[in-house]
Amino acid sequence: MKLPVSAAVLSAVVTTFCLCQDTADPWPKSSLLEPVAFAQELHTGKQPIVISVAFPVLYHANHIVHAIDAGPGSKPEGIEALKKAVANVPRDADIVVYCGCCPMVKCPNIRPAYRTLKELGFTHIRVLSIPTNMHDDWYTKGYPSENGSASNSGD
Repeated sequence: MKLPVSAAVLSAVVTTFCLCQDTADPWPKSSLLEPVAFAQELHTGKQPIVISVAFPVLYHANHIVHAIDAGPGSKPEGIEALKKAVANVPRDADIVVYCGCCPMVKCPNIRPAYRTLKELGFTHIRVLSIPTNMHDDWYTKGYPSENGSASNSGD
């Protein structure tokens, strides 16, 4: 006996499955970096390569000091900008990637960016844990940041 399945139900099931796959964290828990720890690290003078994969408007308003703007990881042009930004970077370089456009569990940018860096062969990638957003989890705490596009990789 054949059961009728509406297109809406089928679409909902497929969408749910796809969304669940997209939000699975591709990084090990040991690669997560808490904001307070990273802020302290930045004050020590040890400067990893910091890459913002947020939407450009967010980067241009405010970003972590010396961060490179790679554009949104959820868009093909963002992934291409990320590849360009790291083209000449040694594969064992210390890289910290972050977004902060929204709660990290819902972020459309961080996972594709991390996966791309792994696929390119980078071996020391850390992900800045931003539970809420950059405003609440970084800027209001006075952690190192700057305005504008001083470190934009596209320029």
